Amino acid sequence: MSDIASAQGTEDQDGAAAAAQNVTIKLAATPTVFDFATLLGLVFSIGLIAIAIYIGQSNANFFNLPSILMVILGTITVTTVSYSSSEMAMTARIIKKTFFKKLYDPQRLAMTLMDMAVLAKKRGLLALSNVESELRKEPFLLRASQYVTDGYSEQDIEHLLSQEIDMLADRHRRSAGILRRAADVAPAMGLIGTLVGLVQMLADLDNPSAIGPAMAVALLTTFYGAIMGNVVISPMAGKLENNSNDETLFKSLIMTAMMAIARQENPRRLEMLLN
Repeated sequence: MSDIASAQGTEDQDGAAAAAQNVTIKLAATPTVFDFATLLGLVFSIGLIAIAIYIGQSNANFFNLPSILMVILGTITVTTVSYSSSEMAMTARIIKKTFFKKLYDPQRLAMTLMDMAVLAKKRGLLALSNVESELRKEPFLLRASQYVTDGYSEQDIEHLLSQEIDMLADRHRRSAGILRRAADVAPAMGLIGTLVGLVQMLADLDNPSAIGPAMAVALLTTFYGAIMGNVVISPMAGKLENNSNDETLFKSLIMTAMMAIARQENPRRLEMLLN
């Protein structure tokens, strides 16, 4: 009986070793694609407003250059007061991020993490160093894996990775905060422009024929400010926050898996955690 048990144990070990030997880590780089939802949303939103103006069959002129300049330049300058020059220099890059999005695939990532857990369980933590060339496609995963192979404790890994995730989320909040601030300022600048126009109109009350056109021009700045703040800038800030949440979730999955691998937990339990 002992010989049979010994033989079975040897076969199990051989099978496990063979299974571990066959574990391959395949990781696809996260692609960055143009987000047509942002562009189409802006085009259709502004298009609906333009169609409403056209259908109205009015002789009103909805273009006024001084009003546009007051709203746009005023929004930029007032927002600059709230932030440093270096933060404002990132504005163009921030706006660019609303039009380009990384396509995260948590399911594919979870499968890769499970393969890494099986590999580490069967062949030891140092076996992860053999797949670093593949992990370079995802720098955060590579750093996390290196912490494990370098012998960092679970607490240290959690501290380092969570700190990096928190710093990333904070940078994203600051970026979205700039746009949120601009979205609040734009309607206010529109109101200020309207007040300026009203003062100029009241100063010319002796000419009744000019009151109507002057009033229309005064209201245009409020119109421009409402569009810029609520149709353009505020949705962009929301898009940045959604993209940040996706990236944070993606990296949180990596942190959860690396902590479990460092503890040498059963891959089945890791599967439940990732699910």
